[in-house]
Amino acid sequence: MTILVVDDEQGIRDVLADILGDEGYQVLTAEDGLVALGLLEREVVDCMLLDVWLPGRGGLEVLSEVRTAYPRIPVVMISGHGTIDVAVKAVKHGAFDFLEKPLSLDRVTTVVRNALELEALRRENASLRGQVPAQQRLVGQSAPIARIREIVAQTADSDARVLITGENGTGKELVAREIHERSGRRDGPFVAVNCAAIPETLIESELFGHEKGAFTGAAGGRKGKFELAHGGTLFLDEVADMSLGAQAKVLRAIQEMRFERVGSEAPISVDVRVIAATNRDLDRAIAAGEFREDLFFRLNVVPIHMPPLRDRVEDVPLLLRALAETVTFGDDAVEALQEYDWPGNVRELKNFVERVSIMSDSAAISRDEVRRFLGTRSAAATSSPLGDYLSLGLSDARDRFERQFLEAKLREYGFNISRTAQDLGIYPSNLHAKIRKFGIEVER
Repeated sequence: MTILVVDDEQGIRDVLADILGDEGYQVLTAEDGLVALGLLEREVVDCMLLDVWLPGRGGLEVLSEVRTAYPRIPVVMISGHGTIDVAVKAVKHGAFDFLEKPLSLDRVTTVVRNALELEALRRENASLRGQVPAQQRLVGQSAPIARIREIVAQTADSDARVLITGENGTGKELVAREIHERSGRRDGPFVAVNCAAIPETLIESELFGHEKGAFTGAAGGRKGKFELAHGGTLFLDEVADMSLGAQAKVLRAIQEMRFERVGSEAPISVDVRVIAATNRDLDRAIAAGEFREDLFFRLNVVPIHMPPLRDRVEDVPLLLRALAETVTFGDDAVEALQEYDWPGNVRELKNFVERVSIMSDSAAISRDEVRRFLGTRSAAATSSPLGDYLSLGLSDARDRFERQFLEAKLREYGFNISRTAQDLGIYPSNLHAKIRKFGIEVER
């Protein structure tokens, strides 16, 4: 390990060289910032000790340059005039820690060891991120997937908000995680929230946190998801399933990056990148008054649409190789799988591969076995009157049924609004609203 000591006092440089040399480190020394930056260009440095006061330019200025050009190198600031103000400035500029003169042997070695251990952990994390299991990666070489990868590469390093749309099971969360892992926030938290799974009465507390006694059952204070995601990425899955009231509060938090916990008036500021996803048709939801248009515009800075698996069947062989660990699929089996429409998309394919791996007596899967294991699902979908709805979420299934039912009733009465409304037992104005909501074309 190589340590660079930058101080304009020869005596201090010698002392640090002795301390760190005794610990087995190689020590380079420099008397000013320009020399230090030149050494960084030529040498592999694992940690830097930098004095706040340097001739020609301040140590904080050098610190800023090092953090910009060499962000992986931990920098420990040194000062003989240590004050709280100087220490705070150093940390804000990205310093790992702060040492006061006269230097303590134990303190120097402890801080340097901690800095090097942290850097080793960061490298290990980066290595582990490169070994993400196939089930957690976006797999495919089709044109739609190639385009999504281009968008991810173009936008990952920015803090632009992303809105991912697509059917259930298409891999929306995988794309959100890939954006996070390729961004400058990769060392920060990735916090996922399933908005559809949280009761309306608890959504505000879940997102923004609450104070002790804020409501019945609040035995203690709790941080919300926005606060937990500080410095990282917040993934709002099924964002269109939030109530309009919750949408308004999320909109304000996104606009200001500031909010209050439930039961408190103290504002909390956060630095969070927001990625949202939904399986709903947001244009229809906005027209029906179920989703705020201003929130849509806030979220939809970078739109990404995940294609259903039936629109990229050329990726099925790649997905099978990535998902199947103990079985293989022959060419005829792959063809059979490509002929299936996969209403549950990649999630359904993953479950199918897992089922075959457990239940098949053979490690080589044939077309007949594909038909056997898909047969139950296919028969249920085609024979049941619910076949068209089984792959949908509850809200989408309800909307699809209501639209089809209303279209049938309107045709039955020759698209006469008054008679149709009377038969349905609703006001004509309510029927007009539903026609607009579902975009039903009224024939004249």
